[in-house]
Amino acid sequence: MKINELRELTDDELKQQLEDFKEELFNLRFQKSMNRLENPMRIKDIKRNIAQIHTLLTEREKSLNLRGNDGK
Repeated sequence: MKINELRELTDDELKQQLEDFKEELFNLRFQKSMNRLENPMRIKDIKRNIAQIHTLLTEREKSLNLRGNDGK
């Protein structure tokens, strides 16, 4: 997925996507161990998507914390 597509999702949708990508990564690693992996680049793409989701969630959490501390 593109980062712009991920930015449009809500936190709950991002967390669901994260779980889906983790499950897919597990399956791809399993296929790799059995020498049945058709597209090895898919692992790299999934890992990138996972990292992007983690980054977006962290950015959103930090922006909420900054907004919460402004009033103090």
